Amino acid sequence: MVDQTRLILQKFFEEHSFVESDIESFNQFVDQQLQEIIDENRVIEPAIIPPNVESFKIRLDKVWVTKPEITEADGSKRMVYPQEARLRKLSYAAPIYLEISSHINDVQRETFTTQIGNLPIMLKSNYCHLNRLNRDELFAKGEDPDDPGGYFIINGTERVLVNIEDLGANRFLVERTGGVSKYTGKLFSEAGSYKIPHMIERLKDGIFYLSFTRVKRIPLILVLKALGLTKDEDIVRTVSDKKQYDEVLINIFEYVGVKNAEDAIDTMAKKIGITQTKDIRLQRMSEIIDRFLLPHLGTEKSDRIKKAHNLCKMVRKFIDVSNGKMRTDDKDHYLNKRVKMSGDLLADLLRTNIKVLISDLLYNFQRIVKRGKFPSIKVIIRDQLLTMRIYGAMATGNWVGGRKGISQRIQRTNHLNTISYLQKVVSPLSTSQENFLARELHATHLGRLCPSETPEGTNIGLRKNLALLASVSKEGNEEEVHKALQGLGLRGFE
Repeated sequence: MVDQTRLILQKFFEEHSFVESDIESFNQFVDQQLQEIIDENRVIEPAIIPPNVESFKIRLDKVWVTKPEITEADGSKRMVYPQEARLRKLSYAAPIYLEISSHINDVQRETFTTQIGNLPIMLKSNYCHLNRLNRDELFAKGEDPDDPGGYFIINGTERVLVNIEDLGANRFLVERTGGVSKYTGKLFSEAGSYKIPHMIERLKDGIFYLSFTRVKRIPLILVLKALGLTKDEDIVRTVSDKKQYDEVLINIFEYVGVKNAEDAIDTMAKKIGITQTKDIRLQRMSEIIDRFLLPHLGTEKSDRIKKAHNLCKMVRKFIDVSNGKMRTDDKDHYLNKRVKMSGDLLADLLRTNIKVLISDLLYNFQRIVKRGKFPSIKVIIRDQLLTMRIYGAMATGNWVGGRKGISQRIQRTNHLNTISYLQKVVSPLSTSQENFLARELHATHLGRLCPSETPEGTNIGLRKNLALLASVSKEGNEEEVHKALQGLGLRGFE
């Protein structure tokens, strides 16, 4: 029996690595997420264009990454392997190429491929030269064949991106609080560059209030009517078609005078302090509703009714929890958590810095246009800008969103210490605060997180390590799941 167990474990580690999930995360980032980030910023329209041109657009098309290379002093380019990068204090990175086209009056003017920067490549990933080399070939390249990879080389230093434990986005959680509202429902709506907190409360007057972005405590019934659920009967039925909730009726009576979506949007605009003319009030409030209210459900006007139905579901859950028919949600349950690995962290970094690159491109274009010239897009792209910002974040560990310590130098005290470093999971909670529940060992950690490996002192329970045989599943494609559910005759996410 012991021999069989040993054989099974041996076969497992022959086929799988400790850092397999991290490598898969990086591969998914380069294969899918990088193109998605470019697609989010596909069309760029400068504010200042030449006077003889009606419209000018810059389109970002296909993006891809090659394998690591270096440019020598004489301008020649060649492949670079990790060992040379360590010895020569170089960054083990590959160029990012992007197809760009410019359109004058909707007619294509020029199309070209340019390098927009360098991306550090994770060792043993699909884009690394060491990928699929056997033991003898790894020896020949100066590598330890038992080294698992899963880290980066920046200016000759081996650095790892520490996994971040965070609350799952787009999940509505209701918890008991001791403030003006006995219970509070919270949701982080995440879509692309948006991550917007939403909060539902019921104050002593019995009215449900919704807060999101700059909109603070707006009556929820007004929001539902602004989204298109203007009939009181529709609101009651959407919250629950089986039972009539008195709490909802109280809210409907309060705003029974609001008859259509336009009135509801105008009333919301006045409540948040927009004081311009009615047309501007309606335009600005409509933009806030479409862009910042539940952006994961869509940012178009056609998505409003979907948002209204989801808000009604949240109200039903809030009432059931308040009345004791459902339990409050446990934030420390791993069902409500997500682990952000290297691919997700790099996606956050690239998403912010691609916008910086676009802003720089627009600034250079408009500055030259003001001088009466019409520049080629090719000459105004600074590829070093993106590279330096990526290297800076990975060398210092200072990440977007004000987070620090994301990138850390690997300690090579011994092989086990190295593996431990690559398996680390860090909570974003402050180490100086108590957070007793977050530090405790939770039953759902079983098989996912190591129950014993955590530091002593202020970091206890906030810095954890993945269990030895743990693997992190990749994020599914929402559209594919939606189609599969519709194929089964289910309504999916609506």
